[in-house]
Amino acid sequence: MLTASGIARSYGPRDLFTDVTLQLSAGRRIALVGGNGTGKTSLIEILVGDAEPDAGSITRPRDMTLGYLPQDLVDTATGSVIEEVLAGAGDMAALAEDLHRLEAQLTDPPPGVDYDTILTNYGDVQGRFESMGGYALEADAHKVLAGLGFKESDTQRPVRELSGGWRMRVALARLLLASPDVLILDEPTNHLDVDSVAWLEQQLAAWPGALLFVSHDRDFIDAVADRVVELAEGTALEYVGGFAEFVVQREERLQRLEAAAARQAREVARVEQFIDRFRYKATKARQVQSRIKTLEKLDAIAVPNRKEIVAKFAFPEPPRSSRVVAEFNDATVGYGDIPVVRNVTLAVERGANVALIGPNGAGKTTLLKLILGELEASEGRAELGNNVSVAKFHQHQADELDLDKTVIAAFSGGIDPGKRNMRTVLGSFGFPGDAAERRINDLSGGERTRLALARTMIEPVNLLVLDEPTNHLDLPSCDVLEDALTAYPGTVLLVTHDRHLIRNVADAIIDVRNGQATWYDGVPEEILTPADPSKVASANAGLTKPTNARAEQRRASATDRQTTNNLRKSVQKLEKALERAEAEVAELQAQLADPALYDRPEDVHRLATAHEKAKDKAVSLMERWEAAAEQLETGDG
Repeated sequence: MLTASGIARSYGPRDLFTDVTLQLSAGRRIALVGGNGTGKTSLIEILVGDAEPDAGSITRPRDMTLGYLPQDLVDTATGSVIEEVLAGAGDMAALAEDLHRLEAQLTDPPPGVDYDTILTNYGDVQGRFESMGGYALEADAHKVLAGLGFKESDTQRPVRELSGGWRMRVALARLLLASPDVLILDEPTNHLDVDSVAWLEQQLAAWPGALLFVSHDRDFIDAVADRVVELAEGTALEYVGGFAEFVVQREERLQRLEAAAARQAREVARVEQFIDRFRYKATKARQVQSRIKTLEKLDAIAVPNRKEIVAKFAFPEPPRSSRVVAEFNDATVGYGDIPVVRNVTLAVERGANVALIGPNGAGKTTLLKLILGELEASEGRAELGNNVSVAKFHQHQADELDLDKTVIAAFSGGIDPGKRNMRTVLGSFGFPGDAAERRINDLSGGERTRLALARTMIEPVNLLVLDEPTNHLDLPSCDVLEDALTAYPGTVLLVTHDRHLIRNVADAIIDVRNGQATWYDGVPEEILTPADPSKVASANAGLTKPTNARAEQRRASATDRQTTNNLRKSVQKLEKALERAEAEVAELQAQLADPALYDRPEDVHRLATAHEKAKDKAVSLMERWEAAAEQLETGDG
């Protein structure tokens, strides 16, 4: 259990928070929410020991293990993806290394080392490794990586070759495999796609240890958290339940505070009226003085500011575009000779808000680059309609802001204000009054993202292209973005993993996966939140529309039936082979567990080698059987 008592932290002359008390115990899953700049990351850094509080204390049991995923990852990985993930298994990973080292010594004993000693050590280490479930460790690591969107071929790639988002996934997979007593995650969904977010929800909702996470994703909070802690009013306020319960309880609390403040104000007014009336009457002097002292000692009830960010948008009417704003006609696009998305045929009409979803790497951003002319189609064509003007926001746009400029200077530079007041517009995006004069270097990551979004959306264009705009935003800022997109009079192409935003903004979905792009009118919940996230890739493989020709349909049906029959036979063969392999592993493990065996060194080495080969064979067969069974189940469905 980790306990924080009376924690306080200041930033220059400003108090971020004071008297924060928090308890992280086994089975407790806490979502930490609050506006940008309220100190969420600062509080987490104190909890994990990366920073010291200005006041208060942190209590951590000596044997407690803690895992932490920061927003900005310090890159120290040197091995492959699977090696880095397995290294997070702590004692089990160390035992695995000892086991491999001792196996090598059995084959080639070091000079001066007694062979019987190696045998004894090997038996001890193997017994502990097996009792801890070590032989299933690598299979578990592959399952975690698959859930986070890694292909089997990616697990052997060096981590240093991956992008920042994929490195973050490696770090998250390592933490999940390690299963620490206390797990702290700062915006874990920022670099995930919709499928991986749904998978992660399932894992964390069943997390046995203590969990604290920061997120702006309402659906994610609702699915995972059993408590919400809000950093507001300079302290931490705890609510029991998920996000929906938090909203209701916070509103009830505010209403109680407002009622109590109103009663206090009426009482203060009554006392002040008495003082004013009898201030100069000698017979009432004692009573007047008593009431004056009472007012001086009174603690006024503070009512929180409900406004947070109140956005009223009045976008200028953009120039009118053609009815079809963006059109793909049998377009195939990729990098080099490798196609990413094939045979895309669809059209986006004027005024539509379209969300692109699908696994990372499936081609969502590639499609955006294609329609914007940043990539060329290898086959077919993709083009914008007549009189279409574009403003685009990409994931790292906030990092391109000039840190030495003020908010107002960065926002208004290069824009013709027309009849608009730039400060009024900037206030709509959460930078009112003096906040517009702050230096960008002093803004939090979420505030910089909000400013970059404001700068993009104020352009007088008729097509907005937004790639993951909610990363690093707080909940109020997500509301601002939602309101702005609802009020925006043009057309929107939006890539995001935020399902709440998609539901409230999108008119249609383009699901990009398995080299295909499929159009859905509206927002089908079964596409947005699949019942089984681990099977979503295979389940959607056949969702593209078939040709209308009857002959083609008959040929396709016959092919499907033949494929299904072949798959069923393959599954049955693999199942039998797997049973034989597992029986062989069990038999070899039983022989290795026999103490009498270690009196025969030559047999130990032979059986250990055979056991390793049998285990590898069983793991390979299990993976092939699972893939074939999953494909068969999809075909039957």
